[in-house]
Amino acid sequence: MFGQIDKPLIMGILNVTPDSFSDGGQYSDVEAAVRQARRMLDEGVDIIDIGGESTRPGAEPVAADEQIRRVVPVVEAIRQQVSADIPISIDTTLSAVARAALEAGADIINDISAGRDDEAILALSAETDAPIILMHSQGAPKTMQNNPYYDDVVQEVLAALHRQVDAALKVGIKKERIAIDPGIGFGKRRQDNIDLLAHLDAFVATGYPVLLGTSRKRFMGAICDVSEPAELVTATAVTTALGVMAGVQMFRVHDVRENRQAADVAWAIKQSRGTD
Repeated sequence: MFGQIDKPLIMGILNVTPDSFSDGGQYSDVEAAVRQARRMLDEGVDIIDIGGESTRPGAEPVAADEQIRRVVPVVEAIRQQVSADIPISIDTTLSAVARAALEAGADIINDISAGRDDEAILALSAETDAPIILMHSQGAPKTMQNNPYYDDVVQEVLAALHRQVDAALKVGIKKERIAIDPGIGFGKRRQDNIDLLAHLDAFVATGYPVLLGTSRKRFMGAICDVSEPAELVTATAVTTALGVMAGVQMFRVHDVRENRQAADVAWAIKQSRGTD
């Protein structure tokens, strides 16, 4: 996976956590997680992203053994009961969790720390040839929204991602196995998030596939005067359509059906316009 992506991909979020900001506790048992995976497949998902640790602002870290306890049975159940083929990504910063998930049937590593929390996760990607998504974040989830600051958020995020891409290449990860994520909402102010969305083309221009994760995030609620994350489905779909037009290839979302539609319509328009 990665390399040349022919059309926008929808990554469906499956949080098997008790405390995620929007869906915490909804899929924390295997049966509920399997039902949600089936629903996402019916709605057109391309990748299922499974996480056992909340990364919402203020969240406490979760130990590797607890993350493994949460995610491995879900990965195994999806492989056995839902699909042997659907790509599964493991959302973790810890190499031990990523290894356990890969051994259980996951395919992709999705690391919000881009290898900064546990450098061994980069070596694991190189060893297993598992594709890895490197996301930008400023600080840990517990403290990342405590007065984040940038002079030029686009250039600073790009520079940080280039450093982590270089670290990934240095340990032997193949270029075609790397994707990047500007980390919307992770140690950013509202205007920072808006500026990043306005300049997604700068990330696309790196030549690496870009993952965009805006789903139900608080900065859109501030714009729309909405306090409930579940009411931000339309706002999220707008950013998906804008991302497609900017050349973004992957979208991490809670609401698969709505974002699948937004991506497909925007893609048809983009293709008609003759834009690569």
